[in-house]
Amino acid sequence: MMNNPNPIRDYILPGKRAHLVGIGGVSMCPLAEVLQGMGLQVQGSDMNNSDSVVHLRSLGIQIAVGHNAENLGDCDFVIRTAAVHDSNPEISGAVARGIPVYERAQAWGAIMQRYPNALCVSGTHGKTTTTSMCTHIFMAAQKDPTVMIGGVLPLLHSGYRVGKGETIILEACEYCNSFLYFFPTVAVILNVEADHLDFFKDLDDIKHSFREFAKLVPSAGSVIANADNEGAMTALRGLNRPVFTFALEHDADCTAASVTETDGFPEFDIMVRGRKYAHTALRVHGRHNILNALAAASAAYALGLPGEAVEEGLAGFTGAGRRFERKGSYHGAEVYDDYAHHPDELHALLTSCRDLGYSRIIVAFQPHTYSRTQKLFDRFVEELKLPDVAVLAEIYAAREQNTIGISSADLCRNIPGSVYCSTLDKVADKLRELAQPGDLIITVGAGDIYRAGEKLLEEEVAL
Repeated sequence: MMNNPNPIRDYILPGKRAHLVGIGGVSMCPLAEVLQGMGLQVQGSDMNNSDSVVHLRSLGIQIAVGHNAENLGDCDFVIRTAAVHDSNPEISGAVARGIPVYERAQAWGAIMQRYPNALCVSGTHGKTTTTSMCTHIFMAAQKDPTVMIGGVLPLLHSGYRVGKGETIILEACEYCNSFLYFFPTVAVILNVEADHLDFFKDLDDIKHSFREFAKLVPSAGSVIANADNEGAMTALRGLNRPVFTFALEHDADCTAASVTETDGFPEFDIMVRGRKYAHTALRVHGRHNILNALAAASAAYALGLPGEAVEEGLAGFTGAGRRFERKGSYHGAEVYDDYAHHPDELHALLTSCRDLGYSRIIVAFQPHTYSRTQKLFDRFVEELKLPDVAVLAEIYAAREQNTIGISSADLCRNIPGSVYCSTLDKVADKLRELAQPGDLIITVGAGDIYRAGEKLLEEEVAL
């Protein structure tokens, strides 16, 4: 962490020049656009000439490809992503010149202080879907929200929007305690599970962070939590303020009643303290999405939105990008993609798929980070026994080096009938060999496993 004498809000002022390191990232790109809209001069750098970089350049933002201290120019301050380390030449160059360096989360925290309503959605999993549901609801209510989502939402054609209303809606990630820089007026806690154990010491350490996040909410705000999740309830036990709860299996302020299913899609009444608040027929599968919808409805209720907005918003939600997203078909097999990279997410995905009527479920899974694979190894083995066939791609390194000496081949040896593939090309070859009419093929993981499915579909088009 950089030793900056002044808070970042002293620099987020019209006319100041901000340099964003990793400007093409999923939450840096919207940050750049928001800062520019606030009257700052924005520039930045990224390792790749991505679609996000092209888009930002079309707005007049100067972006260098590659990292070099000379890229800093005459900037007043620097904002970096969590993936950029102190050894980065632009970070070390800024420190050498006395230019203050801030974390991305600090910038978002300063920005959200300008909004009367800051709705922050946290949890080990389900953040993107729930934040997307909230966005649909607030758009239906014509609240013109500013939004930052960790995935692409078809409604927005991107992962963010810059609105002029009084509400900002963001995912709040616990990794590196980023969400502790935020200023939520409504904090949603979907679940608290063991994850990111390359940063947190253990589950108790994670619970402590979520409790600190909840304590950031002012007394006039709302803490909303999943009463079905033991980790969330333990983290919030004895909190010196009321907690608004949602649940399917426990008593809670917000619950689902008269739950039915049509073609695997749940329909139910959303009840708040015993009274019907809204009725919804979801267009996404699974019990976990009922809970996500209850969380989004709870946030809407806390911020005074009518039930009609919840009904309209959820009716239009068909899923966020890479959340059980249909990609096409190959030789009669349906090809989907999903971002699941934690055992709980895998369990929710695979158990909901079992009821969809496919002949076989074939999962191509790419573990995300060596540390997560090691710490949750037995849980991954357990969940990857659920599909009919598990094809295991090599671990996606992300921010890590393989100092552990672990491989997906280790998982494969513990999962009967599974197949290990050392490259994505080999994954695509295996899927091509396996695919039959009536199959469901899902590429799963937070890395680039989706490319294997896309490779199949490109071949189908070529035929």
